[in-house]
Amino acid sequence: MPLRLDAQWVKSSYSGDDGPACVEVAATSGTVHVRDSKDVAGPQLTVAPTTWAAFVSYAAIR
Repeated sequence: MPLRLDAQWVKSSYSGDDGPACVEVAATSGTVHVRDSKDVAGPQLTVAPTTWAAFVSYAAIR
């Protein structure tokens, strides 16, 4: 599912300006999109908001 062009992408606070791990997230109603900030035209992972919330909770305790 392609993302709307007006969606606001937010870069992870753990991603540096020159680091190899740069992740961006954009939330829309009903979906959360994740992409590599160095390849914005590349593939995107799209998940449900509940799936994203579960992932973030899991990652936060690691």
